[in-house]
Amino acid sequence: MKKRTFLTSSLAAFSLIATLGTASAASLPADVPSGQYAIEPGHTQVIFSLLHFGFTNYSGLFSDASGTLKFNPKHLDKTKLDITLKIDSVQTTSTRLTDELKNADWFNAAQFPTATFVSSSVTPTGEGEADITGNLTIHGATKPSTIHARFIGAGVNPMDKAYTVGFEGTATVKRSEFGISKYLPVVGDDVTLTIAGAFEKK
Repeated sequence: MKKRTFLTSSLAAFSLIATLGTASAASLPADVPSGQYAIEPGHTQVIFSLLHFGFTNYSGLFSDASGTLKFNPKHLDKTKLDITLKIDSVQTTSTRLTDELKNADWFNAAQFPTATFVSSSVTPTGEGEADITGNLTIHGATKPSTIHARFIGAGVNPMDKAYTVGFEGTATVKRSEFGISKYLPVVGDDVTLTIAGAFEKK
């Protein structure tokens, strides 16, 4: 059942990403309020993808995110982002691989239970788009990283009545720089991250 749930959610996420990839960036509406937002964990996901033995781009998923967004749509340079992911939330389509990724040869979830990103600057790059630069910490190592973010939409969630703002983000990191080198180079070093971020107004 867990595997089926992951497959269903992953297919839905990939379909959404494909659709968004063909759409133009949405502009930030003038009525999106500034202020403090918190991650809505049920609809925030980080999909990772890397080359597997030169055959396929293999993907998995992290969830169970927490964190805050201090959002100022009129002055994006004043925006701050802080995200934490639980490493043991990792899922793949292989139960064996999912368990393996948590052990000491890979992420070592027992010693390093979380991954974090803390922004240091936000630079607008186009209509509804910005580069979020900050420090990414994985496996006990901290490296500078940039998330290319795109505004998706905002409004009141009809389910929980919370005002919600959503973004898509992409980034590329080298796992070897974070001390995760299992099966290099036959399993790729470059890891593409695709982030679906939902934030609720506080």
